[in-house]
Amino acid sequence: MRGNNGFTLIELMIVVAIIGILAAIAIPAYQDYTIRAKVSEGIAFADFAKTTVSEYYISNNIWPSTNASAGMPTAVSGTYVSDLQVTATGNAGVITVSFPAAVASGIKIVFTSSVSSSNVVSWTCSGSGPNVKYLPSSCR
Repeated sequence: MRGNNGFTLIELMIVVAIIGILAAIAIPAYQDYTIRAKVSEGIAFADFAKTTVSEYYISNNIWPSTNASAGMPTAVSGTYVSDLQVTATGNAGVITVSFPAAVASGIKIVFTSSVSSSNVVSWTCSGSGPNVKYLPSSCR
């Protein structure tokens, strides 16, 4: 009598089903992760801009109204960032980071400054757009 060598058809079908279930879970999670990683480029750009804008305010006691007045390039873009704009609204400096539709459609990250009585500049982050789940938790 010969013993069975190898897998039966049912065993192979179960393995294929398990792999399919794992792939169905892993692929969307990976896609979310890649978009969040691309959005992090905008956060890094904004960190540089926050330093530049804060230094401008400390030196001049007024917020810069454009990228050029802050001493930054007028057009700031990167691999995943389509635009970064510096503006002044009332008593605050504002940095807005935009992303192209291919990265994160409609998402904008807005950093708004505030100044304490001891002349310390701090920034708050907020986000807008249909897919705010891709933003860092501090910006949602």
